[in-house]
This record gives sequence, structure tokens and C-alpha cells, in this order.
Amino acid sequence: MASLITFLSPISRALLFPSKLTACSLDSSPVSKNLAFSRNGSAFRPVIASAVTNSSQIEFPTDTESAKVSDVPILSCSEAIERLRTFREVYGGNQQFLAMYSSIFGGITTDPTAMVIPLDDHMVHRGHGVFDTAAILDGYLYELDQHIDRFLRSAAMAKIKPPFDRENIRSILIQTVSASKCTTGSLRYWLSPGPGDFQLSPAGCPQSSFYAIVIKGQSPPSFKGVKVVTSSVPIKPPQFASVKSVNYLPNALSKMEAEENDAFVGIWLDEDGYIAEGPTMNVAFVSKEKELLMPQFDKILCGCTAKRILTLAQGLVKEGKLKGIRLGNLTVEEGKKAEEMILVGSGILVCPVVQWDDQVIGDGNEGPVAQALYNLVLEDMKSGPATVRVPVPY
Repeated sequence: MASLITFLSPISRALLFPSKLTACSLDSSPVSKNLAFSRNGSAFRPVIASAVTNSSQIEFPTDTESAKVSDVPILSCSEAIERLRTFREVYGGNQQFLAMYSSIFGGITTDPTAMVIPLDDHMVHRGHGVFDTAAILDGYLYELDQHIDRFLRSAAMAKIKPPFDRENIRSILIQTVSASKCTTGSLRYWLSPGPGDFQLSPAGCPQSSFYAIVIKGQSPPSFKGVKVVTSSVPIKPPQFASVKSVNYLPNALSKMEAEENDAFVGIWLDEDGYIAEGPTMNVAFVSKEKELLMPQFDKILCGCTAKRILTLAQGLVKEGKLKGIRLGNLTVEEGKKAEEMILVGSGILVCPVVQWDDQVIGDGNEGPVAQALYNLVLEDMKSGPATVRVPVPY
């Protein structure tokens, strides 16, 4: 069984979290083994023996039909944990979670069953929280410090005081990746006012909470052209668009709308009709005059990868592959008439766009500047300077 490593507590709670490094297991209390899942129609049915509960079965519907539930059991903590574990085993998922840190329990767990947060966390029931991420490649964290800086800026704008200083946040993140043994994947982390109650104000939350998780990944994303559409979902106002908050309902709806139209993502326009950004990425263009164009960051999220692209692209200017680099307002007409259109983000790196709505971009193929930028970012992740690559001590 994976262990829980306790190494740091944000509050003086010696009785709850001893300062000395300790390890505890989820198997420390007896857990009922009488839970099994069987497949029936479109739903999984957890079948509980009478030794655990008087209920014979509970439906977990996987479609829009409501399953009939009767005799809902009252579970002990150990029975609830066992159900969580079985749920993970049965439902699985497309991602593998390797390690999680939580300031609530003051340590790292490598058991996905324990990777949970309190329901009364203000981030859960009020959407009051911020997050950020960093890529892991070949045992190095890419642009960790740049992402932490943005994370703390977002926290200040969301009026959330972190439970630790920057140095300790950085240390926790590196230790979490180390405990995961993950050499290629992603690190994602959150800050919230913490649990306390279900009120609108976080005044009842005694201490902010910090969470981090490591997700196993494959090799870097492939370089392949995609289609995008103009999003009809309203963009967030600049005050909220410039904060990396957990309020991603507009982002999710925009992504879903794109998928319904056989596209990769939707492209947002700002209130003046200028090109803004995608739901989880920035957007750039290469004009017919060979200028790299990107919307300015005053009304959108300032992407760490986008900023790094602007720095790396200066090499293409020196090589004569680009005539210049410019940030400013871009119209949809300018974007659709560009030689190249490029999506930029930590999850996709550099992704060429070959069609926007009904308009083919350029010649309809992945462009040379996009390819060059993709190669530069990949090289930067593998052998860039120490300012963008942080080694993980496994």
C-alpha cells in the first residue's frame, strides 16, 4: 500500500501533524472487503454484502437516465474508503495520478484513493481558488519558477494568502514530483481559502489550503495541424481572464462547443471583437510579411509558454525566418488571412492551426515557423538554461 508522508504543516497543530517526518498507511484501520462491482447495462453496480450494509446494490448511472436508489447505506469511514478505492479501480480514466500533496493532511500520498479534498473547501463550493501547472520532461520541471510567480500573482488578485512562503511552496512541489517518480508528465497545483463552512464569504475558513498533483504523461505532444472555431461562449472580463482561477466553466463550455463542431478548441474574441485567446492556450500568427503576431496580454491570461516563445522567436528573427515580433490588437480578418496560425500552451507546446471556421489557414498545412518554434521549445525543455529547467532529485 502506498504511504502518506508527512513533512510540513501550515498551522501549529502538533496534535494533528507532528513536525517529524512520519509515514502512515490507509490500511491502518480495518477495511471491509465485501465490496464488488458488477456490470449491468450502462451502469456499474457496487454490490455490498450484508456484513457491510443492508442495501443490496447502489446504481452509479453513466448516462442521463436516473437510476432508482433505495435503502441508501450509511457507511463507516473504512467502508467509504474501500468504495473510493474500488471506484478508482473500476472506472479508471485516461490519466494516471502518481502523487498528491495536501496541506490538509500535511503530506504526500501516492495512493489515488486518498487524493481528495474537503467538500467544504471554498474552492469547491464557491469556485474561489487559483491554480497553475508545470511540465515534467526527462526529470526536469520546465519553467517552474515562472509558473510559481504567476501562481502567486493570481493568489494576490484572488485575495488568498498562501499557507507557505514561496520557498516552501517550491520545495513542496519538487518533493511531490520526486515522490511520484515521474520523469515525464505534468505538475498541477491549487490554492484556496480552505475548508470551513459553506458560506459565500471565506471568513469562516481558518487557513488557506495548498494542493498539488503529479499526472503521468507520454512523450511531448505531436506536431499536427488542427481545426478551430470562433467560440460563441462569452469571454471572461479582463479582471478575471487575467487570473488563472478555477472558474473554468466558460473554458469548458467553449471546448465542448468546439468538439461538437469537430474542432479542437474555440477561439475567443474580446469585447471589441479583437482576437483574444483559446480556453487553455494563447494564440499567435505569422503574417504574409513574416511577422510573428500575438494578442497583447492586458485582457487575457499572460501565458508562460507564450512569453517564452516570444523570447525563443528572436532567434528566428536573427536567422531571417521572421522579419519581426509584434504584440497588439488583431482582427479576425487579419488572423484568417495569416500565413500561419499557432496555438501555444504548456500542455500543447506549439500546435499549428490549419483551419479556422470555414477558412483554410495558409496552404492548409503545418507551417515552417510553427515547426521551428515547436523544435525550439522542445530543445529548450531538454537542454535549456537553468532558469527554465529545475532538476528533480528522485
